[in-house]
Amino acid sequence: MAILIKNGTIVTSKKSFKADILIENGKISQIGNIQLSKIKFEQEINAECFYIFPGGIDPHVHMHLPTGAGYSADNFYSGSKAALYGGTTSIIDFVTPKKGQSLTDALNLRKKEAESSIIDYSFHVSPVEWTKTTEQEINDIIEEGINSFKVYMAYKDSIGLNDNDLFKVMKAVSKAGGMLTVHAELGDKIEDLRDSFVKEGKTEPKYHPLSRPTEMEAGAVKKAIELAEKANCPIYIVHVSAEKSLKHIQAAQQKGQKVYAESCPHYLLLDDSKYNGDFEQTAPFVMSPPLRKKEDNEALWKAVTDNVIQTIGTDHCPFTLEQKKKGQADFRKIANGAGGVEHRLALLYTYGVIQNKFSINKFVDLISTKPAKIFGLYPQKGEIAVGSDADLVIWNPYKKSIISSKTHYQNCDINIFEGIHTTGIAEYIIRNGELIIEKMKLINETKGHFLKRHI
Repeated sequence: MAILIKNGTIVTSKKSFKADILIENGKISQIGNIQLSKIKFEQEINAECFYIFPGGIDPHVHMHLPTGAGYSADNFYSGSKAALYGGTTSIIDFVTPKKGQSLTDALNLRKKEAESSIIDYSFHVSPVEWTKTTEQEINDIIEEGINSFKVYMAYKDSIGLNDNDLFKVMKAVSKAGGMLTVHAELGDKIEDLRDSFVKEGKTEPKYHPLSRPTEMEAGAVKKAIELAEKANCPIYIVHVSAEKSLKHIQAAQQKGQKVYAESCPHYLLLDDSKYNGDFEQTAPFVMSPPLRKKEDNEALWKAVTDNVIQTIGTDHCPFTLEQKKKGQADFRKIANGAGGVEHRLALLYTYGVIQNKFSINKFVDLISTKPAKIFGLYPQKGEIAVGSDADLVIWNPYKKSIISSKTHYQNCDINIFEGIHTTGIAEYIIRNGELIIEKMKLINETKGHFLKRHI
């Protein structure tokens, strides 16, 4: 199907300009002043007064995640639908094997779970132990078209790695030419803090952030950077929340070490005052790392503008209030996570672009182009150029909204951004050359594809 987009303002990470776009066979085939008499097309969209962005890429989501409270509230269908409404057309989720399960077997099972997605998807694969076959499995995963791996420095009773095994994984990933993404928290010390609070009868949600102070993140970031330097392994620190962490990241980057950093909208916009109140008010904000101080919010915004932070993901992992209530007597058992994939673009556009924290081109870089470049999807994704996939967001910059659990699309009855005002919305979404959302209505539910990525 050929689609012609007329009169819009194209916004890339480098420039903004008025031009038409012709889409044919799923790709962008022409950009410029396109004369209607010279082309054939089935559909025309008038994008006058609208921006056109490359489709958003969220590099950090957890759909259909198994936990002690049951699966996270969004499966790949409902989560991808929420993503689409928010302007995201590709996601990178995770493969977390069970102990004793090969990385490739776990990947194949996860691919099947993701087949209901209505946007494109890829994965970071997590070695959760070091065995005699792990190094070969890492090579096998890269052959499958996945170039990034995820390790956890927390949760050592289940999926986390000790320092020796972490270093072995780093060396194997480096040798294979991949990248390691790191959940950086000092897990052993955190478990000691959590247990000591509960022994003292301090079981409410407000003790969750107190058991994971900023020093636990910053100390783990420092350790991960030092180990990665010895292993000569590129690393990407996920969901950075603390000012103290940024100092280690910036110092490594200034030395020329390959260290990338991601943050999330909730760490930019929300703070630890959300933990004041009763269980139903505070439990939705139990996530790891937790929300920090206003000073951390400000430091993160500055790190974004200074290019210390390269991407904004969401760590999308929502749970219902009922699931959260399974930890009512013990904050350690509260389902850990929150939703955000639907609101990323609107929040960053409203509180980043409109408030002059960064340019609209920087916005595109954060939400699309840089994730594509870091994770081996560029220029297929993350760009508006002839030959790139026709993943496009036609953005109405004037439409005002209020975020609410009553109207959001994620499959959950709570929303950490409840009541926040936003400006800007995805009026039309084109994914792989097909019109998926028209005038803010989902009109097409064709399935997305697994994305093979290159090193």
